[in-house]
Amino acid sequence: MPPHVLILGGTTEARRLAAALAERPGVRVTTSLAGRVGTPAPLPGEVRVGGFGGADGLAAWLRDRRVDALVDATHPFAASITAHASAAAAATGVPAVILRRPGWRPGPGDHWHPAGSLADAAALLPALGRRIFLTTGRLGLAAFAHLDGAHFLARSVEPPEPPLPPDTEILLARGPFDVAGETALLRAHRIDVLVTKDSGGDATAAKLTAARALALPVVVVRRPPPPPGAHVVRDVPAALEHLAPVLGGP
Repeated sequence: MPPHVLILGGTTEARRLAAALAERPGVRVTTSLAGRVGTPAPLPGEVRVGGFGGADGLAAWLRDRRVDALVDATHPFAASITAHASAAAAATGVPAVILRRPGWRPGPGDHWHPAGSLADAAALLPALGRRIFLTTGRLGLAAFAHLDGAHFLARSVEPPEPPLPPDTEILLARGPFDVAGETALLRAHRIDVLVTKDSGGDATAAKLTAARALALPVVVVRRPPPPPGAHVVRDVPAALEHLAPVLGGP
């Protein structure tokens, strides 16, 4: 049987890896999506949507579908599925690797305020400004719902569900974004402070450059650490190199 690779996807890197594997003859690739985005773009290979039912459910899926390698290419903040993937791989003996793009790093002129969680980020805001640009995703807005006396501009791909901060304006948009557009947005909404997760990558990094140019403070929520002993690679070529023993050939 051809080698079967399961990609836990939802990121640009997952899409690129699926495309690279689909081009290889004799390789079966399945990408699993959480289903949080209503209309995902088409993907090469097979696609499944929805959860597995925790680590045990994922382990059963790996066995039943005879998966030969597991790649966790989910969002850097998808801590639960990453933990489940690590546990399922250990339980089944399926080789696993985490594909994570590098995080962002502050440079000269940046005014970053690190936060360990969304709750920590919310605690920092009263001292930093009253007009806040939230780019933490639609599922994280509840952490800011208790903050009165501040105006929030919250950007997400799909409409968020309550609870939301009392004074919230929703901006529905999907990256990539450019520096000119992000700068104009910050100015038009008279933003005092930007809040973001350390997602890494280029698609949404322009807001950091715009904030630097406008000398705005940026609250950056740190990534959760990978599970102990997990093997982490930073790009698709490194993931392919790690998969080579399973795929056969270089």
